[in-house]
Amino acid sequence: MKIFAILPAALFAASPVLAGPYVNVEANSGWSGTDYSGTVIDNHVGYEGSNWYLQGGPSIVSPDGGDSEVELSGKAGGSVPLGENLGAYGEVSFITGDDNNGYGTKVGVKYSF
Repeated sequence: MKIFAILPAALFAASPVLAGPYVNVEANSGWSGTDYSGTVIDNHVGYEGSNWYLQGGPSIVSPDGGDSEVELSGKAGGSVPLGENLGAYGEVSFITGDDNNGYGTKVGVKYSF
């Protein structure tokens, strides 16, 4: 199921992006071995340019064995060409919480053959 977590970034880095508004609903689930920890479903509205995006909205946080909660989350990212076949991409994200907010980053490079 990790593919669901990395698929949006892979698609973003792999394909040309058209400018404009969009809706992105994404489910991210977590496991440690066979121990399921829960799922977060992002319900985002966003806007993207030719090499960047910005999105945000409510997220449904459903921990294993716990009550679901609605939090606010968002992400911003972009990509830059580093050469004819090489590019770099990055993303920053956040989600609110009762006690602490959560933050994340993602960076990578992609070489096309």
